Amino acid sequence: MTSDQVIWSEQGRLHLSYKGHIESTTGGTLLGGQVEIEGDIDGTETNATGPAFSAANHGVRVGDTIIIANTQGVVKAYVEEVNGAVLDVAPYGVANLAAFTTTGGTKDTTILVYGSEFKKGDDYQGSPARFANEPDFKTFTNKPIILKDYYEISGSDASQVGWVEVSGEEGQSGYLWYLKAEGDTRARFADYLEIAMMEAELGVPGTDFVDNALGLTGANTAVAATGTEGLFAAIESRGNVTTGVTGINPSTDFDEFDLILAEFDKQGAIEENMLFVNRTVSLAIDDMLASVNRSSNTGSSYGVFNNSESMALNLGFEGFRRGSYDFYKSDFRYLNDKATRGSINDANAAEAIRGVIIPAGVSTVYDQTLGRNLKRPFLHVRYRASQMEDRRMKTFVTGSVGGNITSSLDAMQIHFLSERCLITQGANNFMLMK
Repeated sequence: MTSDQVIWSEQGRLHLSYKGHIESTTGGTLLGGQVEIEGDIDGTETNATGPAFSAANHGVRVGDTIIIANTQGVVKAYVEEVNGAVLDVAPYGVANLAAFTTTGGTKDTTILVYGSEFKKGDDYQGSPARFANEPDFKTFTNKPIILKDYYEISGSDASQVGWVEVSGEEGQSGYLWYLKAEGDTRARFADYLEIAMMEAELGVPGTDFVDNALGLTGANTAVAATGTEGLFAAIESRGNVTTGVTGINPSTDFDEFDLILAEFDKQGAIEENMLFVNRTVSLAIDDMLASVNRSSNTGSSYGVFNNSESMALNLGFEGFRRGSYDFYKSDFRYLNDKATRGSINDANAAEAIRGVIIPAGVSTVYDQTLGRNLKRPFLHVRYRASQMEDRRMKTFVTGSVGGNITSSLDAMQIHFLSERCLITQGANNFMLMK
C-alpha cells in the first residue's frame, strides 16, 4: 500500500484473442482482405485515444494463423503483414474476405491466433514483423477510506449507576451499566467495516461533490479522490452479472445456473466457489437440487462434503457439484435483514442484489510496492499498519472521566477508527446476482 492507494498487477490471458472489425474485404498486399484490432477479447481498448496503435500493443505477428469470426461467417487466414492495428491476411481456401462486409469500429469480429506457418528453411521475417511476445499484465488500484465513530458519556451520567440486564451482539450479558450502549456502538462500527467494503463506490472528482464536502481540492486529481471500490462495484465493473436463478421453476433455474457455469468456463474455471445468497435464491437452489433426485435429503445434493448431509449442515453450508465446479452455499443475512440490504432490495427490485459468487482459494499477484509475487485470497482487505501505528481497528479513550485523563472534557469518549480497502483479485471469476 503506497501513501494513498494499493497497486497490484494480474496476469492477462495466455492466448491471443481480440475484438475488432473487417477493415477491407479485398485490401492488403495480397488483396486477401484486412482486419483491424480494436481491443482485447474482454472488450478493453488497447489504446483508448483511438483505433490506431502500435503493433506492440497486441501480439499478432507476421506468420501467425488466425481465425476470423462474426455473424457472417468463420474463416481461417494467414497473417501476411502487420501495420499497427491493421492485419493484412490471406484466407485459406478462398481468395479474400468477400463473404464478409466491412464493419468499421464495431468490435463485432473476433480474431483468435491458433498457430503459425513457415516454409522450409525460412527465418523469421525480420524483427519488426516477428517480435517476441511479452507477458500481458493488467494493473489495478484501489484506495483506502478512513472510517470513524465514537461513543460518549458524560461524567455525571457515568457516576449515576443504573444497572440494566442485557444480552448484546458483542457478548455482553447480565447486568451492565453504560457499557451496553458502548457495546452497541462497537458492534455497529464493526458491521460498518464490512458493509463499507461491499457497498463502497469510488468518487469522481469534478463530477460529484464528495471531494468538496470533505474539503479536498484539486478536481480530477488523486488529491481529491474519494470513496473506494467495494465488492459490488468491482464485480459490476470488472466481473460478471447474472439475473438468473429467480425461482420461477427448478428446470428454468437449472438452465440459468448452467449459463453461469458456461460464463465461468470462459473466464478462469476456478473449481471451488462460495455462494452467498438471499433467502429467495437459497430456496430456489434447494428446489433446483431437490428436483434432480426428488429428495433434498439424499447424498447427491451434498457432493463436496463426501455425500454427508449432516457434515454439510454442521459446517453451516450446503455443498453441491455441477459439471466440474463445487459450490458451497450459505444464506447471506445482510441481503435479507430489513435493517440492512433487505429493505434496499425491497425499495428497488430492478437494482436488487440477490447474491454473489466468490471463488475460493488464492491467486498469485505481483505487488508493486514489495516488488515480488504474492499469494493472496481472491478477496481480502488491506489496511494501514506499521510498528508505530496499526489502523486495522484502532480504539482509544479521551476525556477526563475514568482513569485515563487526556483533556478537560467532562466526558468519556471511546473512539473507533479504521483505514482500509477491499482488494478484489481476478474479478472476472466473480458473479453478482441481481
